[in-house]
Amino acid sequence: PCESYTFIGNPVFNKRFNLQEMREFYLNFFEKRGHERIVRYPVVARWRDDIYLTIASIADFQPFVTSGVAPPPANPLTISQPCIRLDDLDSVGRTGRHLTLFEMMAHHAFNNPKREIYWKDETVAYCTELLNKLGVKTSNIIYKEEPWAGGGNAGPCLEAIVGGLELATLVFMNLELNPNGTIEIKGEKYRKMDNYIVDTGYGLERFVWASKGSPTVYDAIFPEVVGKIVENSGNIRFSPTEPEIKRAIIESSKVAGILGELRGEKLLKLRQEVATKVGMEFRDLESIVAPLEKAYALADHTRCILFMLGDGLVPSNAGAGYLARLMIRRSLRLAEELKFNGELFDLVELHWKTLGFEFEVPLEIIQEILEIEKDRYKSTISRGLRLINRLVSRKRKVSRSDLVELYDSHGLPAELVAKVAKERGVEVDFPEDFYAELAKKHSKAEKRKEEVIKLSKEYPKTQKLYYEDPKTIEFDGTILGIEGNYVILDKTAFYPESGGQDHDTGHLMCNGRKYRVSNVIEVDGVILHEVSETSGLSGRIRGIIDFERRMRHMRHHSATHILLYALRSVLGNQVWQAGARKEESKARLDITHFRRPSDEEIRKVEHLANREVLSNKPIKCFWMNRIDAERKYGFRLYQGGVPPGREIRIVQVGNDIQACGGTHCNSTGEIGLIKVLKVESIQDGVIRLEFAAGEAALEAIENMESILRDSSQILRIEPSMLPKTVLRFFEEWKNQKKEIERLKEEIAKMKAELLLEKAEEFDSIRVVTEIVEADMQELLILGNILSRHGAVGCLMSKRGGKVLVVTFSGSRYDARDIIREVGRYAKGSGGGKREIAQGAAQKLLSKEELAGIIFEFLSKHD
Repeated sequence: PCESYTFIGNPVFNKRFNLQEMREFYLNFFEKRGHERIVRYPVVARWRDDIYLTIASIADFQPFVTSGVAPPPANPLTISQPCIRLDDLDSVGRTGRHLTLFEMMAHHAFNNPKREIYWKDETVAYCTELLNKLGVKTSNIIYKEEPWAGGGNAGPCLEAIVGGLELATLVFMNLELNPNGTIEIKGEKYRKMDNYIVDTGYGLERFVWASKGSPTVYDAIFPEVVGKIVENSGNIRFSPTEPEIKRAIIESSKVAGILGELRGEKLLKLRQEVATKVGMEFRDLESIVAPLEKAYALADHTRCILFMLGDGLVPSNAGAGYLARLMIRRSLRLAEELKFNGELFDLVELHWKTLGFEFEVPLEIIQEILEIEKDRYKSTISRGLRLINRLVSRKRKVSRSDLVELYDSHGLPAELVAKVAKERGVEVDFPEDFYAELAKKHSKAEKRKEEVIKLSKEYPKTQKLYYEDPKTIEFDGTILGIEGNYVILDKTAFYPESGGQDHDTGHLMCNGRKYRVSNVIEVDGVILHEVSETSGLSGRIRGIIDFERRMRHMRHHSATHILLYALRSVLGNQVWQAGARKEESKARLDITHFRRPSDEEIRKVEHLANREVLSNKPIKCFWMNRIDAERKYGFRLYQGGVPPGREIRIVQVGNDIQACGGTHCNSTGEIGLIKVLKVESIQDGVIRLEFAAGEAALEAIENMESILRDSSQILRIEPSMLPKTVLRFFEEWKNQKKEIERLKEEIAKMKAELLLEKAEEFDSIRVVTEIVEADMQELLILGNILSRHGAVGCLMSKRGGKVLVVTFSGSRYDARDIIREVGRYAKGSGGGKREIAQGAAQKLLSKEELAGIIFEFLSKHD
């Protein structure tokens, strides 16, 4: 938009709608016109490996449907798809129109050379008819044409504008990115593609806003949430319903059509014009509008958080979880600034009640996640203040990269850094779009760069015997080629490393010789077998698999599926696979979860998993059309990543169903015992379980029993008595440690008295420099005592080949400055507090050298 809104206070539709009513009106309109209504996709784009969040309705069908690899779920179709875009995060609340989460109502038609559903004329006619039905005259609809490009595609586009508000975008996607293309759009070259797609987007929230003519989109779509924030915030002194305040907000919102593109001085000038128009001082307008903008942003953000967590995202410091944490921490910061007397969950729950959506993750789990995230945020702030103070004390200007580093590495909000810096008189480069840029930086999945082996010629795809019968031990095949140390066959039973499952090993028998296969990889459907030498390899071969290794891999792979089902059953639907590895002796499974599971929860998981094993259910492997599989089983299929192709391989292990390319047992009973060996948090939001199945589990248990038996023999007790005995020893050790520390303190006091008696003086301050026999703990105790007595000085000691240094000051001098000075001469460094600092050095100084350094320092800093 580039003109002021005329619909505010002057609704353009013949009826007021809420979100549910408008959504139903739209979907029903297109259903009556031959479109099939399909259910919304999650906001977490599990079917994509390039983006984390669903950013548009067309993203539901990329890349497989839009490229023609897979058919659409219906054609034509209509949907109302919740989308998350964080590109304009910093504009939310301020412009009156920006949202982080919005619903894109859409109708799509997927055309190809053999069949055209409809194209431009029909699409524009549908849009005009829909708006006419809502009471908008055709003469009041402005269609603005401009080229569109995104996601590797492009095409002409029409924006439908009513009352200055862009309500819909009609994209006619008929181009694809190509370096040799002849059509240039926004500096990129495109060519015509075979498929041509109607890609429309109608903003549900904007339609509701236009129907009400409210001052902002936020007042139109979630008035209850805005009202709750306003009523419970100590820093909002005015209600947006008061006549004078409402007029100020309306005038601000009317020019919001261009506000999103304004920053800095331009924004200031526009605000001043609004203040003049409503007859208010600029400062008064700011004091009213600024807190309300934060309230609007908080209302928006908490709705976005509901969809993120409700659709199974777990906050983390990496990947998609980073974006969830970004939204939660930004919301906590806004709540602090508003002095909101409530919890984020109160607002999230209110959204849930008014939305009418069903979510995969229940409210009680969402509440627990938010409580944990709040505690982590508080802990981060309390720990981070020292870090900020340290940074600000040594900088003349805090740069944008400093702010990014503090947020990404330490979770410290830029506003807090700016506040501390301002108090110290330090300049801060805090751009207005800081959080939007952070979100943009983390919005796309990083693709791993894998080493690709280039083949000298084109080979036919290898026939995969391990899918036909995973228990094939021997097979006959023909050598098609040799690439370096890699042998290429027409068919193979050797499984290549894939999906976290280790490759097979074994032998190739050829011309009376035996060749060891040490590695197996797949390159574009061609399977390569690595051998140490290739001389004599030609013609026919017999392959022999190391079957014991294969069976262990199969048991661990099938066990991974069962364990994931059990974890989801016990911990909740927010559990997703975040990584896996299946080896001979053990396996590991990484899952998304917001805290380390308790011992009791792990016990339940083990019991449930082993019940699945004992049920001896058949394990089924079959191929399905991608779209049919997604419709039948949902996107939980994609636990181990997104496989390519029209047809995907489905594996059903008990109650778990996934798209999977691994080898599996024939039944759950073949897996054998499943035993969890270790549980740890490898990063925020990701838990790793190490486990073993079958013979590997038995070996792991035998190893644990051996450790218990050896420990019992050392202590000369029965294994059942180990816990009590170890606890008694631990308590005794703790008591002895306390006694040792008490004695160390007493000895340190006596040493300190002796050192103080021998101390020299500088300007009535006692100076202590000494080389002593002590460890770091003893040095610190001694230094603290001397500091409390008002002394200044340095202690050094050599222990285990290391030179230890402690400086202390009970006067006007800073121990940190002293340790830096000593470090210059002793080739060391250190840090600490004003009263006491510690460090290490390469050179042990003499008492005389040390005394000279300290007295020189005191003279210079007097």
